[in-house]
Amino acid sequence: MTENEIATVVIDAAIEIHRELGPGLLETVYEVVLANALGERGLRTERQVPVSIRYHGVIFEEAFRADLIIEGRVILELKSVETVTAAHKKQLLTYLRLTGMRLGLLLNFGEALMRDGITRIANGLPDN
Repeated sequence: MTENEIATVVIDAAIEIHRELGPGLLETVYEVVLANALGERGLRTERQVPVSIRYHGVIFEEAFRADLIIEGRVILELKSVETVTAAHKKQLLTYLRLTGMRLGLLLNFGEALMRDGITRIANGLPDN
C-alpha cells in the first residue's frame, strides 16, 4: 500500500471511532482503540515506537516516541485537545524528518467533528 492508501484507511477508522466514542477521552484511549481498529483492517500497527536520533556523532536512543507507526510508512500523532497548535504540526514534521518517513497524520480527537481534527503533514510526498 502507498502512504496515501494507508492514510485513507486510517482516516476512515478515526472517523468511525470518533463517531462512536465522541471527543474528550484521553489520547491513550484513542491510541489503543485506533491501533486495534487498524489491525482489524489488516494494517501492521506499532504503538509508542521509540525513535533514536544522531547528533554530533552520538546516537540517542528513544529521542522521542511515535504514538503510532502504520506499516512502517506513516506516523500518527494523536491529540485530544481544544485546538491543534503550530507546535503540534512542527513536532510531527520533525518526526518525519528524523525517521525519513514521508507522511504523517495529526489526528485531534478533541474536535467536535473528526474531519476538522485531521491534519496531513508531508515530507517530500507528492499530493496525489
